[in-house]
Amino acid sequence: MSTGVRNVVLVHGGFVDGGGWEQVHALLTRDGYSVSIVQNPTLSLEGDAAATRQVLDQQDGPAVLVGHSYGGAVISEAGTHAGVAALVYIAAFAPDKGESVNTLIADPPPGAPVPPILPPQDGFLFLDKEKFHASFAGDVSPERARFLADAQVPWGVDALAGAVSEPAWRLTPSWYLVATDDHMIPPPAQRAMAERAGATVTEVAGSHAIYESQPRAVADLVKQAASAV
Repeated sequence: MSTGVRNVVLVHGGFVDGGGWEQVHALLTRDGYSVSIVQNPTLSLEGDAAATRQVLDQQDGPAVLVGHSYGGAVISEAGTHAGVAALVYIAAFAPDKGESVNTLIADPPPGAPVPPILPPQDGFLFLDKEKFHASFAGDVSPERARFLADAQVPWGVDALAGAVSEPAWRLTPSWYLVATDDHMIPPPAQRAMAERAGATVTEVAGSHAIYESQPRAVADLVKQAASAV
């Protein structure tokens, strides 16, 4: 393991939980990193940022803070924590001040894939189970995709609407992995957010679930960030 930051905090996105980071966790811990995984309640951005800060408080030194999808909004909000040395966005939203996931997805470009989000049920969102594999996890096994679809975590509409107050990427160096086969967040939107954030960008062929399908690429980018700061 090279010199640099040794703590990594992983933040999951909507519809899933932190278990999806298992392979990334295994690769990083094998290389000597101390890895913590935030289990977002996904009820509100404020609550998820608080859960993330709680985990950051437990670190014994600076940390690389990693977010996937909606987790990018969470790390943008929580990443102003004094212990954060670098931000890593994995096919993630990177909202600016006053922006939310809702505002970032409000006006998709013509021809862009539209995530199969069902109408809200009691204030929560789910993806259509029958379309989950193709939209969210096209390059994982059908069996794994079916499990993820059946194990969906209800995503609170308040979490989508939560606006970032002071985006951490304006203060902290960032890295961004663009998933070029993503059918949830269009790759051009990922590139635009990464460019706006001044992030160091890597592009990898993979679905929105690239943290599961390409865990080595994800772990390598995290290690790159950890060794650079």
